[in-house]
Amino acid sequence: MNHDPHLHPYPSTRMPVYAKNGMVATSQPLAAQAGLEILKQGGNAIDAAIATAACLTVVEPCSNGIGGDAFAIVWTEGKLHGLNGSGPAPASISIDNVKQKGFEEIPKYGMIPVTVPGAPASWAALSERFGKLPLIDVLQPAIRHAEEGFALSPTVARQWKASYDKFKAENKSEEFQAWFETFVPNGHLPKAGEIWKSPDHAETLRSIGETKGASFYKGDLAAKIAAFFEKHGGFLSKADLENFQPEWVDPIHVNYRGYDVWEIPPNGQGLVALMALNMLNQVDIGDKEAVDTYHMQIEAIKLAFSDGQKYITDTNNMSEKIEDLLSDTYAKERLRLISDEALLPTAGKPKASGTVYLSTADADGNMVSFIQSNYMGFGSGLVVPGTGIAMQNRGHNFSMDPNHDNCLAPNKRTYHTIIPGFLTKDGKPIGPFGVMGGFMQPQGHVQVIMNTIDFHLHPQAALDSPRWQWVEGKNILLEPTFPRHIAEALARKGHNISIANDTMPFGRGQIIWKDEEKGTYVGGSESRTDGAVAPW
Repeated sequence: MNHDPHLHPYPSTRMPVYAKNGMVATSQPLAAQAGLEILKQGGNAIDAAIATAACLTVVEPCSNGIGGDAFAIVWTEGKLHGLNGSGPAPASISIDNVKQKGFEEIPKYGMIPVTVPGAPASWAALSERFGKLPLIDVLQPAIRHAEEGFALSPTVARQWKASYDKFKAENKSEEFQAWFETFVPNGHLPKAGEIWKSPDHAETLRSIGETKGASFYKGDLAAKIAAFFEKHGGFLSKADLENFQPEWVDPIHVNYRGYDVWEIPPNGQGLVALMALNMLNQVDIGDKEAVDTYHMQIEAIKLAFSDGQKYITDTNNMSEKIEDLLSDTYAKERLRLISDEALLPTAGKPKASGTVYLSTADADGNMVSFIQSNYMGFGSGLVVPGTGIAMQNRGHNFSMDPNHDNCLAPNKRTYHTIIPGFLTKDGKPIGPFGVMGGFMQPQGHVQVIMNTIDFHLHPQAALDSPRWQWVEGKNILLEPTFPRHIAEALARKGHNISIANDTMPFGRGQIIWKDEEKGTYVGGSESRTDGAVAPW
């Protein structure tokens, strides 16, 4: 039987999913099942989140990996806890050192854009503080899929091929060969429905689990990573790995129409979503399918991004205070710039990326919002030989302008695109939400939250609603299903409208809401990818 898994000639509808004992929502069905498996073994929502995240490095490696970063917001013990698992630039890197290697801008691929990976340490930190099961037990589903192999899902296969085509054209030197050996074994690019396995990946996950992450930062895996970078003239060293620890942080929030919307503080870009919502909170929003509603959303995002891309970086290096950027006074000041015509803010050009997002919940009321990424798809194009570890290229986000808040510097964390979200009301949890996809993420957060609060849509409908994306200047990209009459009305307001050929640029989200009255959870999963909700 030969069919195209991307051919969908007929409209389809996904229903919201309900559950009593727990739920896992993410972008790949096997990963959702991995989290559910751990819940049924007696693990809590935190264990399930770790299991799902680790499994995603195997079953969706085109979007994240062991060599990437992670962020989490955890509701447990009656409060929210934030974890910033983003790694800094190596201690030996600098703007001058990069220029000495012949680069005026930080390249996308290779050794230079690699920052210290934070994902394994984040799994270990979450497990140590809040988990119920040993980390090695929690990683077993991921280890099993890596060892025994799994059948590629359609979106994963599509993104895998897109990365292969880029890497084949651009990454031809020796340091990239392990990527091809790992992900294009024997020269064969795996397709949807075909089996792929990675014994090296399995062994690495087993080592991380048995040592609670220590092998990655201080043991055998750290030695292999450091040797690989030293051999090819990279900046990342064993000392950089040894010195890393994820940071527990207090999430930041704004109150939007009686609900508190929570994000991780900078260096993440969740601040952009909060600034936009704070502006929109000052005005009356009418019908969802009205040109003025979309116009206000777009203009607020443009203003928020113009601030975010100027100021967001490692918190200690920001020239403006977070509380000032989130003040009602500043929101009203920015709001005055919005008129009936599309404005032209000053901001950088958003870039595409690869990320995975997941939500989990358990019978005790614990909930996790978790996001993990190698940044651009497979990341740097590097795999540490013999480990299956694909290294991120997060350092590509640094500025080479020494006067910019986000300029490259040793031991500094860059502006980070990945952002988990969480919603509460009157001090009680509603639940985790997120929309992955580079600079689409704050825009997705704003649209999903407004779909939920302003327009009363259930989680699946809030995710399925056609999305818009501000690209740069006055340029707006719309999904193919976006209402045509509103697109035309936006154009009359001065927006430069383009219609996308597919849905991939618009992010991929998950939502789990808690219904206190019914004693159940309701979840939605992204219809733009291979997403699934695993209920219990």
